[in-house]
Amino acid sequence: MEPPIRRPEEILAFRSLREILAAKTRTLWTVGPADSVLSALQIMADKDIGCVVVQERNALVGIVSERDCARRVVLAKRSPETTPIADIMVRDVVTVGFSQTFADCLRLMHRHGIRHLPVVDDGRPVTVVSIRDLLSEAVAHHAKIIAELERERMTIFTSTA
Repeated sequence: MEPPIRRPEEILAFRSLREILAAKTRTLWTVGPADSVLSALQIMADKDIGCVVVQERNALVGIVSERDCARRVVLAKRSPETTPIADIMVRDVVTVGFSQTFADCLRLMHRHGIRHLPVVDDGRPVTVVSIRDLLSEAVAHHAKIIAELERERMTIFTSTA
């Protein structure tokens, strides 16, 4: 039986990305600015992910999502085979560090209308946290809280019986 939540860092909003991503494999899927949109889409399809980081000489220069590809290529009737990533990537990338919290990430995603945040460590991208990652963390956290409440309830009922 796990001890009940007592400290602020155990509260979901205050949990750091380092704690949240501890169990997640830190794979970073990248493309270069000169790569084709088709190559980015192929990586996203193969890896079942929604975005790729654009790097040039190990530096973060942009990010491309499936939504960017659909809106800026398909709807614009451009060729994914010949359109370079540089033409459609988001250049002003919102990033986070491992010390930022669950609440910080949600706030940034909401404010900027984004679903993916590259996580940087020492100025270099190391992984991407998605809204799905945060939602999974919230579901697991709430399941733990519910289990604690049920244990407390059963303790109260069995001690008064």
